[in-house]
Amino acid sequence: MKKRIAVIFGIILLGMIGIWLLYVQIPTKLLAGAYEVQGIDVSHYQGEIDWEKMSARGIRFAYIKATEGSSYTDEFYMRNLQGAQAAGISAGAYHFFSFDSSGSGQAAHFIEVTGDAAGDLIPVVDVEYYGNKRKDPPDADAVRAELKEMLQVLEEYYGCKPMIYSTQPFYQRFLQGYFEEYPLWIRAVYLPPLQEWTVWQYTDLLRPDGVYGEESSVDGDVVKDLETLRLP
Repeated sequence: MKKRIAVIFGIILLGMIGIWLLYVQIPTKLLAGAYEVQGIDVSHYQGEIDWEKMSARGIRFAYIKATEGSSYTDEFYMRNLQGAQAAGISAGAYHFFSFDSSGSGQAAHFIEVTGDAAGDLIPVVDVEYYGNKRKDPPDADAVRAELKEMLQVLEEYYGCKPMIYSTQPFYQRFLQGYFEEYPLWIRAVYLPPLQEWTVWQYTDLLRPDGVYGEESSVDGDVVKDLETLRLP
């Protein structure tokens, strides 16, 4: 009886350790460590960033939030872009896609804000759930139509295919089987991605020295080949 209890206790303990390892994202951090080119993505939530410290830590690329919807501009965009580039970090801009604005309107806003100051890397459209959209999701065909419109406008302006960022749940419901000609940046922080990817966001729990905002952690990313992200 005691032996059986010990075995059950051991199984429960191992299960708890496994859950903890996933929760703190140890498996993805270990696997992502095999990739040479490490990066981060940031927004105003990270506040002031010491980009020289990021460079010293081995960060080689950064994606910086520029815009959201058809009117919002991230107040830290330009200083982050310039700070990253001054530290020798390749930097690019991303847009947070809204389901409540037209794709063309969002593209126009992104271009107005970034224009010739879009950095070194191809632009990114971040399309994922927000607010109550997981519980009350938008129409899938409408999302695809507006996203396609935005991507096409950006492709024409920048002369390259933008990259799509998404989470696993959103990708599987809205994007799987569509937009396969576009580079994919996928968020998978507990287990490795299921899809072919260009950039992998493997954690949201990096805590590098040199981040001074209300959110002290940053997202960690890897890319297979940084040259594939270069703006033409």
